[in-house]
Formats: sequence, structure tokens, C-alpha cells
Amino acid sequence: MNPISRLSILLPYFPALVSGMLLTLAFPDHALYPVAFFALVPLWTSMASMGPRQAFSAGMVTGVSHFLTLIYWIVPCLTRFGKLNIGLSLACLVLLSLYLALYTGGFAYILNKLAPRPWLAPFWGGTVWVGLEFIRSHALTGFPWGVLGYTQSPNIGLVQMADLTGVLGISFVLLLSNGILAQAWLALGPQNRIKSIVQEQRGAWIFSLVLGIFLVAGAHAYGFFRLPHVQTWIKSAPHTKISVVQGNIEQDQKWDKAFKDFTLDRYTSLSLKACPADLIVWPETALPFYYGRDPVYSSRVDQLIRQTRTHFLLGSPAVDSQKESISYYNRAYMLNPLSMVTGTYDKTHLVPFGEYVPFQNLLWFVKKLTQAAGNFSQGRTGAVPLNFKPHKTGVLICFEILFPDISRAFVQNGADILTTITNDAWFGQTSAPAQHFSFGVLRAVENRRSLVRAANTGISGFIDPSGKILLATQLFVPAAATQDLPALSNITFYTRHGDLIGIFALVAMAMGFMIKPIKNKFRRLGQ
Repeated sequence: MNPISRLSILLPYFPALVSGMLLTLAFPDHALYPVAFFALVPLWTSMASMGPRQAFSAGMVTGVSHFLTLIYWIVPCLTRFGKLNIGLSLACLVLLSLYLALYTGGFAYILNKLAPRPWLAPFWGGTVWVGLEFIRSHALTGFPWGVLGYTQSPNIGLVQMADLTGVLGISFVLLLSNGILAQAWLALGPQNRIKSIVQEQRGAWIFSLVLGIFLVAGAHAYGFFRLPHVQTWIKSAPHTKISVVQGNIEQDQKWDKAFKDFTLDRYTSLSLKACPADLIVWPETALPFYYGRDPVYSSRVDQLIRQTRTHFLLGSPAVDSQKESISYYNRAYMLNPLSMVTGTYDKTHLVPFGEYVPFQNLLWFVKKLTQAAGNFSQGRTGAVPLNFKPHKTGVLICFEILFPDISRAFVQNGADILTTITNDAWFGQTSAPAQHFSFGVLRAVENRRSLVRAANTGISGFIDPSGKILLATQLFVPAAATQDLPALSNITFYTRHGDLIGIFALVAMAMGFMIKPIKNKFRRLGQ
């Protein structure tokens, strides 16, 4: 095959490639969030001249190009800390990107296969996209990193709707915008691909266009009118002073016994600077030992707590021995000013290959990314908030901030503050810490709770119930920060009911596939 023939085969997929790149630009830390409103237009318009199979391929091109450039940080993470060679690390990135691209490929295939009327296409596009994001957030333990709605974390107006719909509702609005622009281009642009159809259904097309624009504008208007109410709640709510400590301990030093004293000395000095506070929060596994089992170092922590006379929330690995079995947990301890443990939370949603090896009997040759504490077990403490003074905080450890149901469960159980502790040292100087931080904005708005974030190497900070970032630390610098935060008790529609929009989307997709064959059958009978 000559180069010109090859080029002619690949050329139809160039718009899909552009869409993939634009999607990545919309995410932190590029912070070009407005791009999300039109990023999928090149893919969408190019599908008009494709069949379902070719559309699926185009969607795969968009997905692969997007996820390769969005989660590229997997490679340095695996090479430096997982001790994998560059070839295997790249293979892991490619395989994960191919899996995630199946959802964008599925979006293109389903939308093309259903072949909705032009005036319905934007709404069907939003429905299909949200349904697939809902599946991706739950399938195979779930991997919602890169859900489109997170691009809008800096868009304080639009994210307010999350207290009704969650992040998936924002994704729907973005797809609706992309669909409107794509259909307008197809109808009015140089191709005029669907111009005759639009002329035949002019009334329906205009109505759809107006309705779509109204919904996109209405989502922003909701935020405009909602924000003053939230600000009123914030002003009238009881406040509590919380400090976060960012130790900035290098990952390759974190579990080195020679650095135990250095680590504890740094956290001690930073905590003393953070006082006075109602609660001081240390990051995930900040203690490089098993708290309570190492008497020397545990005693030093207790002495610090009694000296500061405040509550501490500490991240530490934990081990439980029962008869012949030993279980390890990624744990958060709440200690009162007398250094007595008043509550614990064990991480329930573990990171595959980072904290445990799935199907270990089959994958016996696969080692975990971190070997410090052994294979972690799933926590059984449940979403029980931890008490400090008159307040209760729901604790989310690292990866758990990606899953809205965990935050919802804590708030339903009485949490008036949300806290996330994490160790993002794995990510290095990449865009991953900014992406990880952005999830907290949506959790705060969905539940109308202040959110506290303590990260070993950053980004640590505070987010208020409106989604406003009150403070964010720099990466890879030791830091101690204190903020006066409102503790709201309001229960939002989303907190009560969760991702109804995702369930509705799946039902609508199923109905679409059921109705289309029936319509085709009646059409053939009519001929």
C-alpha cells in the first residue's frame, strides 16, 4: 500500500484525534475548562459519514489519544516506585488507555447505531455518554478518573448543579453543548450533510436547539441563583478551625527505617506551627510504623498530642492478628487531646496493584507497587464519621475521593465535615496531583460540606461547600495551614438519592435499543 492510500485511510480519524487532545486540555492542570464545551465536536461531526464500526474506531482513537495524554503519569510512577522497566510501564499505560477508550468507542458506536433524528442527537449523545461514564465508575471496582464533569471544577457557576445531579449531570450538560454545536455545524456548515433533513423537520430542529441552549444556560443560571443561598448557609453555620500538615516525605524515603526520626520530627515541628486548632490532620500513612505497636514512636506521637491539647487525625498502616491470619489495613486514627483513640476508619476502596493484588491466586507473579505494609485488606469499619469536639468528619483515604457514594454515606451518617488524606508522592511533578485535587471540589458541592485535604507532598488545602478553593499548598514543600471552616448540616438532593441521572441514562439506552428494531419493523411493513 502506497503512502497516499494509507493517508486516505487514516485521514477520516484525524478529527477524532483532535477531540482526544482537546479533552485532555480541558482537565487540570491545563485549566482550559471551557474547551470541554466543544472538545467532542470534531469526533461528532466526523461520525456523520461513518458506519457503526468505523464510528467505533473513531471513538477508540479519541479515547486512546485522550487517556494516553491524561494518565501518562502512570509511567513514571511504575518505573520509579514499581521498579518496572520502561517497556512494561508503557505497556501498562497503553492497556489501561485501551480499556478506557472502549467507553468512548462505545459512545460513538451506540450513537451511530441508534441514528437519532438530528434534533434528538444532542440529548441522545448526553444520555449515552453519561450512561457509559456511570458504568465505568462501577465496573471492575470502578475507575472514574477522567469523568468529563471534573473538567469544570474551576467553573464555580456550573458545578453548583452537582448538589442535584452529581458530577454526571455536569457531563450531560457538556455533551449537550457539544451535540448542539456539532448538529449546527452539520446543518449549517460547508458539508450541509443533514441540511435536507433539517429543512423537513425545521420546527423540531429549532425547538431542540432552543431547548438545548436553554438547558445549558439554565445549568449556569441555577449556579448563579444557588450561590447566594449557599453563602448564607456558610455565614450562619457553626465554624471549626482545622489544620493540615504536609510533611513532604519522599516516597523512596518514606519506609526507610533510617528516616523514621526525620519524618516524625518534621511532622512534630509542623504540627506545633499549626496550633491552635480544633483538629490537626496528617496525610495517609504519615506514620512510617504501626501506630500502637511500636511503643517508642507511638509514645512520641502521644506526647505531641498531649502537648498541643487538640484532636489529631493520623494516617497509619495497621495490622490485626486473629489466630493464624494477619490482616493489614490502610487506617485513619482519631485521637483526642489526651492521645486516646476515639475512632478509626479503614480504607474500603483499595487501589488494585497499589494496595492489593486482585486474583492473587492466578496473578501470583505480580507484585504490589508498594511493599511496605503487605497486602492491604478491605476495611470493615463502614462509613462511620469520626468525632472531634462537637463535629463529625467523614474520612476518605486517597483513591476513595473518586467515588461519590462513599462521601454520601458519611454525610448521611452525620458528617458535617469531609476530610480526605492522601499520599500523592507517587505522581511526581505531573498533572495528576491537580487532577486528584479537583475531585474534592465536586464532593464538597455534591454534599454541601467543607472539605479538608491533607497530602504528603501536596496538594493540601481547604474547599468550602460552594466549591470555592479557600487555600491550596504548593507541591513538594513542607507546609502547615489552618482554616476556619463552616460545618453545614443541610442534606442535598444528591446526598439523598445519588446518581439517578446515571440510572436513568442506562434505562433510556436500553429502551432505545428495544424501540429501534420495532420502528424498523413497522417501517418495512409500511413499505
